[in-house]
Amino acid sequence: MSEPTHEASRLEVERLPREGACPRCGKEKLRAYPVVAETGWLHVVKCQNCLHSVERERWSRLGHIQLLADLV
Repeated sequence: MSEPTHEASRLEVERLPREGACPRCGKEKLRAYPVVAETGWLHVVKCQNCLHSVERERWSRLGHIQLLADLV
């Protein structure tokens, strides 16, 4: 059995387009997607040209995984 290639094991997240221009570089290349940071998971809107964070909103502590304890 052969080893998977780097391309086959690559994970990607869907980056949803957002309207508007980046306040830093002026490009209209805003995308929304989840990221993990030192403070935990966040929903962000970032410019894909200069990577400036336009919005950063805290998400659940485990991202896509929702614990029953978090619902109470």
